[in-house]
Amino acid sequence: MSQGTTPLPGISRTSMAIAAFSTIVEWYDFTLYLYFSTVLARVFFGSGSGALLTTLGGFAIAYLMRPLGAVVFGHIGDRTGRRRMMLMSVAVMTMAMLATALLPTHAQVGAAAGVALFLLRCVMGFSVGGEYTGVVAYLLEGAPPHRRGLIASSASAASEIGALLAVGVSALTVASMSEASLQSWGWRIPFLVGAALAGSVWIARTAMEESPEFHRQQAAGTVPLNPLRHSLANHRGAIGRAFAISALGSITYYVGITYVPAFLTSAGALTERASLWLSTAAAVMVILVTPFVGILSDRIGRKPVLVMLALANLALPITMFALMASGSHIRALLGALVLAALAGGVSAVGAVATAEQFPGEGRITGLALGATGATAIFGGLTPFVAQLLVERTGWAMAPGAMIAIVGLCVLPLFLMMKETRWTPGRGPGG
Repeated sequence: MSQGTTPLPGISRTSMAIAAFSTIVEWYDFTLYLYFSTVLARVFFGSGSGALLTTLGGFAIAYLMRPLGAVVFGHIGDRTGRRRMMLMSVAVMTMAMLATALLPTHAQVGAAAGVALFLLRCVMGFSVGGEYTGVVAYLLEGAPPHRRGLIASSASAASEIGALLAVGVSALTVASMSEASLQSWGWRIPFLVGAALAGSVWIARTAMEESPEFHRQQAAGTVPLNPLRHSLANHRGAIGRAFAISALGSITYYVGITYVPAFLTSAGALTERASLWLSTAAAVMVILVTPFVGILSDRIGRKPVLVMLALANLALPITMFALMASGSHIRALLGALVLAALAGGVSAVGAVATAEQFPGEGRITGLALGATGATAIFGGLTPFVAQLLVERTGWAMAPGAMIAIVGLCVLPLFLMMKETRWTPGRGPGG
């Protein structure tokens, strides 16, 4: 939706629901890769001491493809429509997940298995580059102005449903078969489930309407001819603010949630099965927290919620990682739930706050440069860096310190940001 005082006509509830819940696929895949990282390390890189670190490195490499994909798909979304962009991205995702499920293993073809996995992760990273930002823009542009926070946060909640599915499928797969079966063929099951899920989303998206904001731009003749040039020329400040918001959201999610199973397993605090089930509880926590934070941001504004969450992430994560490394199941659960609540809160308000930094023209490209750029650095690289720090220093609280440092860095910017919440008669920021 454009940042004016007159709301545009909304999108049907069916299209809104399809858009919100279709983020399940993106987060299912990338969360699955992290939750299943210890298994994939053995399947594709053997049982060497550096196998897990190599697997996490593949995650980081794939994430570096996200900004490129975001710019390409953002160009499509800003030039030809949000609907077409979302159809194209999920089609590529479906093919990439199916191809992953059919890959040969290290036992079958040696090092070539790992190379093939990395290449497909790059394709996946490229395809999902514009996925989340496109969905958030679509929801923002179709939502009633006074409910943007809640509705945009539904994309975050649905994403966590995808993460919950990933950890659930992973845990059930690991628990239902022997280690030999798991490494021989069982690891393929979660990726086949993902491919079927992605294909279903593509079919559902064919019924979606186009965003009213894009129709407005077409009618007004304001569709940018070159969205990338338009964004860089007109929205550099907005790109920087979106980068900061997404940086905190990414590191809290990818270090505070999706890296946790690998941390617990490699630190010897919990077994592989126990850490996966603990992560299921963390995923449920995010789903529960998200709508409340979205509503709160509609009531009191995006800025105060972001400031409170930055302060919380500055104060709590180091202690939470210490609890998880203690060896106690109860303390590990407490630490994981607190970190999940923090990550869910930032994701909820971050969805609407980043999208509201931009007007309708060039919005998805702006989000690609800001939000997706931050996700590539603070999402894809941080699990690898966290594991590297833990292995090299032996300090179990290092991942928590990483989160705290980012919280400290973004706090001053949050304090200086203008409010973007819509208010009657004055519009966003009024």
